[in-house]
Amino acid sequence: MPQSFTGRLQHLVFLLVLFVAALHSAWAAKPEQLPALNIDVRETSISGLSSGAFMSVQFQVVYSSIVKGAGIVAGGPYFCSQGSPLRATTQCSCTLDPAHDLCSVSSNSTNVSTLVSDTRQFAAQGLIDDPANLSRQRVLIVSGEKDETVPPQVAAQLSDYYGQLAVRASNRSEVRLSKAAHTMPTVNYGKDCGVAESPYLGKCHYDTAKAILEWVYGPLKKPQQGQALGRFMQFDQRGYLPKDRFTWTTGMDNTGWAYIPEACERGEACRLHVVLHGCRQGQSYLPLRPVSGGGLYYGTTFVRNAGYNRWAESNRIVVLYPQAVSIPGINPNGCWDWWGYTGADFPTKDGVQLKAIRAMVDRITSGRP
Repeated sequence: MPQSFTGRLQHLVFLLVLFVAALHSAWAAKPEQLPALNIDVRETSISGLSSGAFMSVQFQVVYSSIVKGAGIVAGGPYFCSQGSPLRATTQCSCTLDPAHDLCSVSSNSTNVSTLVSDTRQFAAQGLIDDPANLSRQRVLIVSGEKDETVPPQVAAQLSDYYGQLAVRASNRSEVRLSKAAHTMPTVNYGKDCGVAESPYLGKCHYDTAKAILEWVYGPLKKPQQGQALGRFMQFDQRGYLPKDRFTWTTGMDNTGWAYIPEACERGEACRLHVVLHGCRQGQSYLPLRPVSGGGLYYGTTFVRNAGYNRWAESNRIVVLYPQAVSIPGINPNGCWDWWGYTGADFPTKDGVQLKAIRAMVDRITSGRP
């Protein structure tokens, strides 16, 4: 096929994708504003898968003064990439090429001691909260023995990172699932546990959402059959971004999602858990093969089926699902920024994505009497 024709064809395909995305946005219901609820901001926790896991670590370190705990599924230490896409894709994960021929993940490929030193230096400069706050957090680390994207050695180095920053061993728990590939383990939703493909939710007979929430908050009340259901809402993310930044420069979608239990809607005291999807799991991502029941886009497959909402309802936990979006040529898979595509300040309080998520947290926790 002549190169000129190929180029024109690729351009037309790209324009078609933009057109479909515009229609999708136009047809979507008008997003709401996040409510101000009765939540103590110090009862905030966070979890995520893959890029969402790396981003969750960033959030819990950068804003350690408000985070109660975290659940990290297929993730690694804070500032693992050190701002290098090559390091991110070869030493912190194996994502540079499908064959993984260039992957150099090993038992010390992330260089934990350097990352700990960087963390302390950032804190001394006032770029992040005091890492001493991490000592009181409770952290659950989940990895898959068959994960070839973020191998379990990376999770082991994350645990070492926490240990060097004085997170007590009694506050850390590591779960390694023998049959899990690169996926969000669920009880019975998604692909087979050992398959790493869309929707990246795997039937592993393991309730990751419950395990994380219970590790952070203590014993949970079981969901009751016929229990009242809360409100699943789509909210406007644009107001949480700097006025001079927008979707194509921040990697943040126009809207996000939240699940609000009925009791929290009524004004009862509640808690907040932030959940960050992985790459290729954002609502606006266009998978090569449509997700079952999801239509053309990935849609709400993750936010509805990752397993958090039913536990949230019976335990007065609001669940916030911020959404990242693809940027052609820079972030085509709609990953969260843990290597620097939004700027060199990505792992600090000046990072545009971290600031946006923190602003969402501040808004939703602002209704406490």
